[in-house]
Amino acid sequence: MSSKSSYLKSPDLFPISQLKRKMSTVGFAILWVSMAVVLAAFAIGGDGIQTLPLHLVIIATIIGSLGIGLCMTLTGDIGIEHGLSFPVYMRAPFGTIGTHIPSIFRGFVASCWFGINTFFGATGINAILFMLFGIDQWFICFLIFAALQLFNTAFGIKAVERFANLAAPVIVIISGWMYIALSSQATAAGRDVWAWVEAPAVGIEAVSAFFIVVMATMGFWGTLAADMPSISRFIKAPKYERSWFKRNRGQLIGSLVAMPIVHTFMVIVGAVSYMAVFNSNPVEALMETTTNGILLGVLMLMIALAQWSTNTSSNVIPAATIFSNVGGPKVPFWVGVMIAGAIGVLVQPWNLFDIIVPALLFVGGILAAIVGILVVDYYIIRKRRVNVTDLYEETGQYHYWKGINVAGLLAWIAGGGGSLLFPSYSFIIGLVLGGTVYYVLAKYWWFKRYPQAELENPDDDTYLGLTVGRDWTVQDEEVETFKEAR
Repeated sequence: MSSKSSYLKSPDLFPISQLKRKMSTVGFAILWVSMAVVLAAFAIGGDGIQTLPLHLVIIATIIGSLGIGLCMTLTGDIGIEHGLSFPVYMRAPFGTIGTHIPSIFRGFVASCWFGINTFFGATGINAILFMLFGIDQWFICFLIFAALQLFNTAFGIKAVERFANLAAPVIVIISGWMYIALSSQATAAGRDVWAWVEAPAVGIEAVSAFFIVVMATMGFWGTLAADMPSISRFIKAPKYERSWFKRNRGQLIGSLVAMPIVHTFMVIVGAVSYMAVFNSNPVEALMETTTNGILLGVLMLMIALAQWSTNTSSNVIPAATIFSNVGGPKVPFWVGVMIAGAIGVLVQPWNLFDIIVPALLFVGGILAAIVGILVVDYYIIRKRRVNVTDLYEETGQYHYWKGINVAGLLAWIAGGGGSLLFPSYSFIIGLVLGGTVYYVLAKYWWFKRYPQAELENPDDDTYLGLTVGRDWTVQDEEVETFKEAR
């Protein structure tokens, strides 16, 4: 077999069998606790409290969290049902080559998030070193901290889950302490945390401000909504289960319970931080409010641990999977991890925090269009049936026109472009517009030109996975030839 024909058959991207799915429902919920404690979420609260009272910021955050959690669970069924990762399934709505265009965008965004979270953790470590030894070398701390996280992630999902189990309780402690310290300081300054607003918005401006918080929250987790299959394929689920809710029980508890609770609390802490010191940067806020050197050192260490656990699960793993998909067998998972790390450093994340909310609105709409396309392709058009083996074939049904599904790319451009026209509602517009355009183009045009086996013969036993008790297997001819030669 030529290297070209084996390009799609990277072992790291093969479907995950039931025996290799080690993550329990509790494990996924704990993983979400560790992932959701993203200190960058403080910026949403800090921005929101400038125009809305805290209770409206909370309501908007909960709405956004539940909405994006539902999107995650919908796309995550691809991993549960078929054991497929995000970039592999993207070959269906975008083509075996076309998949790389939106996938690389998502991988780049995840790498940027890795850099931002690493920056927060590194500044915390630098603060500890400065207090203890008078050393102020935050950039060296940044590089070392990045290397440690990448090394941990390169060992795979089980190593990440073990670290999350360790970090999750520590994360809860730091979040609670920060809320107590910052709210006390805000109250001491005469600002009632439940009533104070810097410049209250009224009328249509208040409505717009409310939806900005909703859309920023959805955009914040838009990356995971797109590629949740890359994580969900490791979650244990029952075979022969036709009930969508029972099959996705592990996902539902994590994405619709654990994540909304923790993320909303992080937004609250960010809002209270702004009330206390007019700064939603968590490291700077803590340094302004904590006078006890030992306590500050412990809190900074906890900040570093929190960013570590978040980065490995929600940023580095998805990005590495995508880059491995683009590079094929010559780019194994660990190389993808290093590529993600390099991008996270080169984008200079220390300059991104101040523009994070506008960036979330921009990126969120573009990612939402991908989510809409995935949901329509998987549920409405294919009805969860997938010709999985052809996803790994160079000349299979998903090759389309020169490896590109034009319907998918046009729908992504339409959805992403439309979302940019109305940034306050970017995620919803991108989601609905991208999905709608894809449905029309794919069903009534593209799939008439390029017939799909699962549409021509909609047989559950042939094209479903977990529901009918199937573990999909992909045969790598090069590996088989090597075994026979031995």
